[in-house]
Amino acid sequence: MSPKKTAIFPGTFDPFTIGHLSIVKRGLELLDEIIIAIGVNEAKSSYYTIDERLEMIRSLFHDNDRIRVMSYNSLTVDFAASVNARFILRGIRTVNDFEYERTIADVNREMTGIETIILFTEPQHTHISSTIVRELLRYGKDPSEFVPRQMKLIIRK
Repeated sequence: MSPKKTAIFPGTFDPFTIGHLSIVKRGLELLDEIIIAIGVNEAKSSYYTIDERLEMIRSLFHDNDRIRVMSYNSLTVDFAASVNARFILRGIRTVNDFEYERTIADVNREMTGIETIILFTEPQHTHISSTIVRELLRYGKDPSEFVPRQMKLIIRK
């Protein structure tokens, strides 16, 4: 029997978008398990707390035992190793994303042997980013077309 194909899907997910959801669903066709790994980045100003992001994403996948949602505060490859993930799953929207992700993937593979699986964002989602959704939220606009319909988005007044 071959080892379980587990990948982490790292990001800040502030918030999780339909583009992220698409990557996870497509990744499940290749992998046995995906750990959505919310990275703690003290340098970034977040809209949602780590606990809020964990809660929102867990609510979305509560009935899927092939998906776990966790947070981490370390190098991504160290977190991957700590959960026995052999792969890192990444989505890319642009050529600039590709260049950046390729460099990181090369370093990660050389350092640890962990492979990166890159999925291209579906064309209808290339314009969607967490940054845009945060801006909409900050200005009181409805971002519902850009986040998963089933996710319980926390709206601040």
